[in-house]
Amino acid sequence: MHAYDFTRIAKALADPRRFGILQAIATRGDAQCGEIFSCANITPATMSHHVRELEQAGLIGTAREGKHLRLTFRPETVRAYVDHLRESFRLPS
Repeated sequence: MHAYDFTRIAKALADPRRFGILQAIATRGDAQCGEIFSCANITPATMSHHVRELEQAGLIGTAREGKHLRLTFRPETVRAYVDHLRESFRLPS
């Protein structure tokens, strides 16, 4: 994993609200943005910002479904991030 990708993921995960949004998506596997938004208690603009950060970090995928946006958890990114942490600190698997 490149340092840039690692840093981008770390930044995305560091924000508690973003982390909560990611957990909500991961719990469902995928969800419509409106489902997550209704639980997050934030403005639409803030939700859009967090979704964009999570997508740019590779933690979620997005797809338009008419007027709705489907959010999909990408566990392979989280696995690669954790593996990189393990290797960096020489932690056992």
